[in-house]
Amino acid sequence: MQQTKTISAGTFALKSKAYFDLLKFRLSAFVALSGMFGYSLAVHGIDWAKLGLLFIASLAMTGSANTINQIFEKDYDKLMKRTAGRPLPTGRLNVQEAAVFAFILFVVACYLFIVFFNLRACAIAVLSLLLYGFVYTPLKRVGPIAVFVGAFPGAFPPMIGWVAATNHYGLEPGILFAIQFFWQFPHFWAIAWVADKDYSKAGFKLLPSTGGKDERTTWQIMMYTLCLLPVGWLPYQLGMTGINSALVATVCGILFLAQTFFLMRKQTDKAALQIMFGSFLYLPIVQIAFLLDKL
Repeated sequence: MQQTKTISAGTFALKSKAYFDLLKFRLSAFVALSGMFGYSLAVHGIDWAKLGLLFIASLAMTGSANTINQIFEKDYDKLMKRTAGRPLPTGRLNVQEAAVFAFILFVVACYLFIVFFNLRACAIAVLSLLLYGFVYTPLKRVGPIAVFVGAFPGAFPPMIGWVAATNHYGLEPGILFAIQFFWQFPHFWAIAWVADKDYSKAGFKLLPSTGGKDERTTWQIMMYTLCLLPVGWLPYQLGMTGINSALVATVCGILFLAQTFFLMRKQTDKAALQIMFGSFLYLPIVQIAFLLDKL
């Protein structure tokens, strides 16, 4: 009896760990935090309970999208070193279990968005899931158009947060969307550059140039990064934030841009890796600066 209980507890722990891995918690949490940023920037006086509910709703919707992505790519994930250990390729979960998990997360997310926020925010969140799970995912084997399509769900979170707080669209959430939209390209292409050999095993074609890791790719990375400089000023121009955060966004944008020039000159994995880490720093620093300036 005791041995049976021990086995059951061990099985439950393994399954729980597999579902947690399927959620891709760090990525989902990063997306949810972007949504909280948009919400906090829109309101005067933060309701911490609603902010927590927004985090859970965003985490659930993103986790559902991530799970759908992994269901479609389970056979391709087996071919790549960085994804071979995921729950579906290893058999820790089967497709049916993953599909049920994705559906439950989707229902929870929709319920929270509709009941505690508004239908408009829920609609953008659902659109984000559809684009990521059912459009971006299959396009990854078609060509770099996948990155353009994937940039939309990747840029929606701060807009969703703003709309969740205000229940209306407008220029302000559009600007928050634009900043994160242009940020997506150097961020993702830097990852695709570093992981190009692994991606090619699964037939993923994500770098913007047909030549792959070449000068044309570096030029496109630089051009999208350059776009961050003017859009980083727009929140100040609209009175959403003050001059201090605009200056922070400009300095961060220049430093980020300098990394792309280094990649253009070197065209190495190390230079691309620096852009990847730079992108991880750029977005949270700029978003925190916007919030502090508003406060």
